[in-house]
Amino acid sequence: MNTPVSILSDIECQLGEGPTYDPNTGTLFWFDITGRRLLEKPMPGGGVKVHKLPEMTSALAVIDDGRQLLATETGLHVRDIRSGEITPHRAIEADNPVTRSNDCRVHPSGAFWVGTMGKKAEKKVGAIYWYFRGELRTLYAGITIPNSICFSPDGATAYFTDTDLNLLMRVDCDPLSGLPHGEPSVFFDQSGGTGGLDGSVVDADGVLWNARWGAASLDAYAPDGRRVRSVAIPARQTTCPVFVGPRADRIAVTSAWQDMDAGARDGDPHAGKTFLVELPVNGRFDPRVAI
Repeated sequence: MNTPVSILSDIECQLGEGPTYDPNTGTLFWFDITGRRLLEKPMPGGGVKVHKLPEMTSALAVIDDGRQLLATETGLHVRDIRSGEITPHRAIEADNPVTRSNDCRVHPSGAFWVGTMGKKAEKKVGAIYWYFRGELRTLYAGITIPNSICFSPDGATAYFTDTDLNLLMRVDCDPLSGLPHGEPSVFFDQSGGTGGLDGSVVDADGVLWNARWGAASLDAYAPDGRRVRSVAIPARQTTCPVFVGPRADRIAVTSAWQDMDAGARDGDPHAGKTFLVELPVNGRFDPRVAI
């Protein structure tokens, strides 16, 4: 049986990414990274507000009722929700014009894992960082396209990938700090398969939901690494899912038209739009980030 998928926003993002749902206000936020835009939509109804940004920005975490933490091409910045004012907080690769932020997510402890990559996907110039209460550490270096950063509900497992390698990795994690320990192992091998592993979230049952770039698909993986479900998304370059709604029981998915010529866009008319997957799930909300 086909899962109903509707268009949540028809604004076409060149590189739609980083969706985050704030349950306190019932608002979905996401980014057009290369378009330097932050998009904001109250749910279930309401129009989309578009905020211009001064630099490429890929992810957002809620600090408190009035502030958000943004991951940008120069590091972490605090955004005042009411005024939209953005102030620097912690530099990350600010002196490297080659790189920008990419996939990020908050660990249940409040730690923030932040991925960076080359603006032209240069090989192995990116990294994944851990930030927690003012402390910054490099976790993994030499990454081309960091993605799929997400965590088990108890915080004891972290997942991530380098989309260039297409191996979804898992690693044991300290639930109290969000720091990994031990060596990562392969959770799912997508190398040689159709599409690339992009953004992911993990629901309250430990099922990992991944947007597969180039495959028009949202895939679900059981805790043992088996792909147990695939949902067709009406845009080929799906990028990242997030749980939405007052019970976190639906999934929004962003997409992109990046690198498509006119012919490709004609053949993929919903590329760059944002979708709502009407599949009941046992989702959960990301915690607030501890800065």
